[in-house]
Amino acid sequence: MTIFRTPDPKNEPVRSYAPGSSERQSLQATLAAMQQDVVDIALVIGGEEIRTGKTVDVTPPHDHRRVVARCHQGDASHVDAAIAAARAAAPAWRALPWEQRAAVFLKAADLLAGPWRDTLNAATMIGQGKNCFQAEIDSACELIDFWRFNCRFAQEIYAEQPESSAGCWNRLAQRPLEGFVFAVTPFNFTAIAGNLPTAPALMGNTVVWKPASSAVYSAWFLMKLLEAAGLPKGVINLVHGSGSQIGPNVIASPELAGVHFTGSTGVFQGMWKEIGNNIARYKSYPRLVGETGGKDFVFAHPSADRQGLVTALVRGAFEYQGQKCSAASRAYVPRSMFDDVLGRMQAELEQVKMGPVEDFSNFVNAVIDRHAFKSITEYVDFAKSSRDCAIVAGGGYDDSQGWFIQPTVIVAERPDFRTMCEEIFGPVLTLHSYDDDKLDETLDICDRTSPYALTGAIFAQDRQVIDAMARKLENAAGNFYVNDKPTGAVVGQQPFGGARASGTNDKAGSKLNLLRWCSPRTIKETFCPPQDWRYPFLG
Repeated sequence: MTIFRTPDPKNEPVRSYAPGSSERQSLQATLAAMQQDVVDIALVIGGEEIRTGKTVDVTPPHDHRRVVARCHQGDASHVDAAIAAARAAAPAWRALPWEQRAAVFLKAADLLAGPWRDTLNAATMIGQGKNCFQAEIDSACELIDFWRFNCRFAQEIYAEQPESSAGCWNRLAQRPLEGFVFAVTPFNFTAIAGNLPTAPALMGNTVVWKPASSAVYSAWFLMKLLEAAGLPKGVINLVHGSGSQIGPNVIASPELAGVHFTGSTGVFQGMWKEIGNNIARYKSYPRLVGETGGKDFVFAHPSADRQGLVTALVRGAFEYQGQKCSAASRAYVPRSMFDDVLGRMQAELEQVKMGPVEDFSNFVNAVIDRHAFKSITEYVDFAKSSRDCAIVAGGGYDDSQGWFIQPTVIVAERPDFRTMCEEIFGPVLTLHSYDDDKLDETLDICDRTSPYALTGAIFAQDRQVIDAMARKLENAAGNFYVNDKPTGAVVGQQPFGGARASGTNDKAGSKLNLLRWCSPRTIKETFCPPQDWRYPFLG
């Protein structure tokens, strides 16, 4: 028996896709070729592709008149079949040595870093409306990092052992959970869609995976990649359909051992409530791990580097159309520098191009779908009609071909204005100007304005001020940034997650998350058992 060591994980280098580069030409060719096909997306249950005949069209956000795939929809019977397949695959998968499970995901990482990179990036660009760089840092680099770093974290977890006193040997075994894990993944990050089902699987669990309906295109290619990496049948079972069709049977199953979720706060709270109502039904208490909403802030001090602040606001608020859980959505700027910062922002945004993903010069693309377009533009229209704010950049939108909304900046007189408080999940940033001498008071307002606590950033040069601001905002963000935008967490460097209404803060991209998917058993072996029940004090 050998204790194996995984290859030392290093963060995957990000490709630039600069004009004239071979990587740019390769991705553009893959992008063009994939858009010529209409993919038939099936459910995958027990390793078998299931086609129900009930399909929905998949259209790119930037061109909703063009069909790139048709996705077969499942119902409650398919959920039951997926649970049964997960149960059937569990004994062999959990009995497989951990390094053999790890080898599947290490191979998947190398496939993604190599021959599958363009495919997953192009799928994310087409299906989720990301530009080439946003796809690269997500569906390539971050997912590669998840798979490589998670394998090292698993090795460290399995290697951790207790102390033993004389005459005995204490051991710690990490077991998979009893039952299956339900992975519910969002539209906005292909890396999350890849990590949520595979992190529990790495630790020996079997999984029922439901991706967001607006991200089934990249999910299909992810499933094909995992199969190419040697994932055994039934370990991860892919189901499609409406939440009302999929969720109830999963939550009702006595075999439910855990939920790995990223999505809206309301949906996660609803699932938690239903699981609580069914708690006596389960074989064990299900592990609930969720990353939900955010109303992420940038807070500037008068000593802040102004151009650095402006760059952080433009990137943090408008990369991927503000559809990141971590996107900058509200900012507090001192009155003494407000006009200068706003003027610089307006000048920068005038240079930002918006359009389809095929044009690599576009910084901003379309929002994900009709529902998002309607929700976001309602906020824009509200701001246009309000006397308590002014739209100082953007504000336009057009859905004639794609779901396009201009990067929009609102200046709010009051710090409790609606767009300063509510999650919008789109390219809308609200600025509030505060009096320089009311720093502490405004920090308190920032802390209590939102029920969320996912990400936040402060900008200042004075070290004592940085310390004081960080202390004031200690509980306001699970990922906290100093002189940087509040987005772009890197696996192994900034484990991601927040508390309050933002989730359970189980930190994807760290050992902490993997510990949620195993159940420890302590073993004590005594080599020479006592031969007399009497203790010396009885003499």
